[in-house]
Amino acid sequence: MKFIIPQNFDFKNKLFGFFDYYTLIFNVFWYVIVFIIFNFMFSNWNVKVFLIISFSFPLTLFSLFGLNGECITYVLKYIIKFLIRPKLYLFKKF
Repeated sequence: MKFIIPQNFDFKNKLFGFFDYYTLIFNVFWYVIVFIIFNFMFSNWNVKVFLIISFSFPLTLFSLFGLNGECITYVLKYIIKFLIRPKLYLFKKF
């Protein structure tokens, strides 16, 4: 069986078909930072688990169901660029 793949089709390598590798690396980095910070700040395990889940779960959801399959690192890069140099784009239809 031969499969015909169009030339403009872009293969995106993903882990388990969901996570882009750059997004996965960014998520793991964020989880480690959050874990280290809350591990030093609190001694109660219930508080640690609650805060780690509270700070990690939204990023995981955003990574899974983000902006039309766009890599989260690119989205954050665009947001930071916009915050540094905001521009107003105004288009008028006549």
